[in-house]
Amino acid sequence: MLTNVSNNLLVFVSHSARDTWVAKQIARAITESGAVPFLDEAQIDIGADFEEDIRDFLQQAHELVVLLTPWALERPYIWAEIGVAWGRRIPIVVLLHGMTSEELQSKPNVPLFLKKRNLLDLNEVNSYFNQLRQRVTAEFSKSKGDSQ
Repeated sequence: MLTNVSNNLLVFVSHSARDTWVAKQIARAITESGAVPFLDEAQIDIGADFEEDIRDFLQQAHELVVLLTPWALERPYIWAEIGVAWGRRIPIVVLLHGMTSEELQSKPNVPLFLKKRNLLDLNEVNSYFNQLRQRVTAEFSKSKGDSQ
């Protein structure tokens, strides 16, 4: 479980188990951008209450990054995590890998609120990291100003 993260921008990384290696690279880049990622393999201890830890972090997260692949679309946890983020009204960043935005938008079972978002191809993920870095810097400057 995460501790001492209250002053940091928290990013939940949602992904299919089949996409773990790619999700770890995304989490590493989030850390390098100055934010704190939540990646289930890294933050949940073996034998811990997996679902409770996911719920706890989703309640703290400032945004959700979801790696959508053709096989991730079939995973119930992906949809549950997206639903929580949508319900909390936190930003949802959709990274597509193995499908185009047109392919995703043509799928009848994908909710409209997800289809209306800016969908990034995984090859364009650096634009997200650049914006994330700017948000972290702005938040740091704001909190530093508040503490003086």
